Amino acid sequence: TILFLCTGNYYRSRFAECLFNSVAGKAGLPWTAASKGLALERGFNNVGPMSKSAVQVLRAMGAHGDGCDRMPAPATPDDFDKADRIVALKEAEHLPLLLERFPAWAEKVEYWHVEDDDDALPHVEREVMELIARLKV
Repeated sequence: TILFLCTGNYYRSRFAECLFNSVAGKAGLPWTAASKGLALERGFNNVGPMSKSAVQVLRAMGAHGDGCDRMPAPATPDDFDKADRIVALKEAEHLPLLLERFPAWAEKVEYWHVEDDDDALPHVEREVMELIARLKV
C-alpha cells in the first residue's frame, strides 16, 4: 500500500490516490493507494468530497473511481503503520506538519515538490507515472 499525504486530502493527494489506483490496476500491479490529510482543519474552503477540477480531470482520463467519492480523511498512526510507502506531496508544506503531528514518520516519507497551483495536477500525474514505472521494475 502507498499512502499519499497532503494538507486537506481534497485535491493533490486524492488525485494521486485515484490516478495511481486506476493506472496500477490496469497494469496489473499488486499495489493500491490510499490518501489522507495532515491538517483537515485548514481546508475550510473545501466543499464536498473532492475538488471538482480534480474530479473533472480524472473523469477525462478514465480514472474516476470509488476513492473520489468519499469525504477527506485525517491521517492516523494506523495509516502510517499499514503503509509500505508514504509520499507527501510537498516537502516544504508537509514536513512541518509531519514533525508536529507524526514526528516518528517524518524521515520515512518520500517527499515530492508539488505546488498547490495551476500545474499541480499535471505535476502529480508525472510523479505518479514515474512512481509506477519504478514499482514495475
